[in-house]
Amino acid sequence: MERSLDLANVTRVQEFILLGLSTRPDLRNALFAVFLTLYLLTLLENTLIIYLICSHSELHRPMYFFLGNLSCLEMCYVSVTMPSLLVGLWTGPYRISFTACMTQLFFFIVLICTECTLLASMAYDRYLAICHPLHYPLLMRPQVCLGLALSSWLGGVLVSVAKTTCIASLSYCGPNVLNQFFCDVSPLLNLSCTHVALTELVNFISAIVIFCGTLLVALASYSDIGVAVLLMPSAAACRKAFSTCASHLVVVGIFYSAALFIYCRPSRIKSMDLNKVLSVTYTVVTPMCNPIIYCLRNKEVHAVLRKTLHLP
Repeated sequence: MERSLDLANVTRVQEFILLGLSTRPDLRNALFAVFLTLYLLTLLENTLIIYLICSHSELHRPMYFFLGNLSCLEMCYVSVTMPSLLVGLWTGPYRISFTACMTQLFFFIVLICTECTLLASMAYDRYLAICHPLHYPLLMRPQVCLGLALSSWLGGVLVSVAKTTCIASLSYCGPNVLNQFFCDVSPLLNLSCTHVALTELVNFISAIVIFCGTLLVALASYSDIGVAVLLMPSAAACRKAFSTCASHLVVVGIFYSAALFIYCRPSRIKSMDLNKVLSVTYTVVTPMCNPIIYCLRNKEVHAVLRKTLHLP
């Protein structure tokens, strides 16, 4: 009772201070140039992919429908986190209002949860295409593709509403310094001056369901694809399919490894420097690599790109 009264008399934090990726002035300028280049490159890659998929009828197929959704998501994803990263590198530690912080957190959770589900849907699509080619047109008809995409986005929104509401309802009475370059779950939990067991439980369970559930779907799909590839009579077809699946697994592995380490822990993370490094992995590296691995290495996309640029 006394603790509750004490907390009621404490002024609620109205803003947070983001320390950014690095507080060393000698590194910030170089890092700013690097990450600005990566940000613009990511936007360019994904804009190009969306344009090619929308403007060429030969790419109007389920695989490219999901790739277009992923590219749209990646553009939103980097635009939620990268601007604050760049501002921190340009100005040093800076202030962000409580409302702006919670808004950024909401969109970040929406997008990361949606990406998990989309990656699983893409793996399932490739599983049907390779393992059940005769039934593929029926199983992945346009209505099914649209339903999978919409459920991915809607699921991300619902999870984010629950998690953001829990985190925003906590009391933050000081200090207000976030050792991160954007408003993330773990740094905010570390600053709460109230009991966070329920919030940590909601965060842990939702992370297990979203991350582990979609990861199992992706791994099961790629495992069946691997078995089917090994049984292919043509060595050339086997190498092609294996190369594609291996590159996809690299992206899925990097993304899930970093995300699972951060969000599937029942306790708050103490090593914030490690947290920032891992955050860069799935907020900067994977959005930049995904277009290259999923699309720009694809022969059909290459052909369409050459046609668009009027190259022989």
